Amino acid sequence: MRPMDGKTALVTGASSGIGRAIAQRFADDGARVYLTGRRKDELEAAAEAAGPAAVAVPCDVSQAADLDRVMDVIRGDGRRLDAVVANAGLGDGSRFQDVTEEQFDVVFGVNTKGSLLTVQKSLPLLAQPASVILLASTTIHQGAPRMGIYAASKAAVRSLGRTWAAELAPRGVRVNVITPGPIATPAIDRVAGRLGLSSEDFHAALASQLPLQRMGRPGEVAALAAFLAGPQSSFITGAEHFVDGGQVQV
Repeated sequence: MRPMDGKTALVTGASSGIGRAIAQRFADDGARVYLTGRRKDELEAAAEAAGPAAVAVPCDVSQAADLDRVMDVIRGDGRRLDAVVANAGLGDGSRFQDVTEEQFDVVFGVNTKGSLLTVQKSLPLLAQPASVILLASTTIHQGAPRMGIYAASKAAVRSLGRTWAAELAPRGVRVNVITPGPIATPAIDRVAGRLGLSSEDFHAALASQLPLQRMGRPGEVAALAAFLAGPQSSFITGAEHFVDGGQVQV
């Protein structure tokens, strides 16, 4: 028997990178997985790769109506959610003096409001027990140039995780935060492009700052998500879990 046989999970931002790896891991572990993302073609490709138990539902998590539609699909399938992963996120890479109101609203709209709406809209469908997993970033612990708005939006997610862990505990719902460091994803490559660097050079620069001297892999984040979604983590809630090659703690 696989660890998530008979379980149902929702993973946002699952078109690529960390979200796609988490959805794939949940599907491999036996769950029926609902994947959301804004890029329809990539999302459908990710669902097809994950297998017949994966369902693609295009969605912009910053839009409440989109998430209502996602929940309607899950409800229509007669499912309850055992695990919810609020992973969808984006950054802007602007210096403080260049940040616009529009950039602020977009980044906080997806990263912070999107996480709030994802969990809030999931509440009526959450099983008891259930696991909610939020994605933060090591940038919330460091003053990295050009990452101010992104880091602030993710720091808010970490803070919300504490509150939700307290509020949802009586319902048997655990809430945990995963904080990845530099992970080799298309999103990291897009950051490299905005900085005028090749992906290889940017990866090397990031890896050189880590005790483990390499970039992380999406599957390594997915492995932690699988643990937090399952019964072996049944006494863990409200915590922040690092997958960062030692970046923050060493």
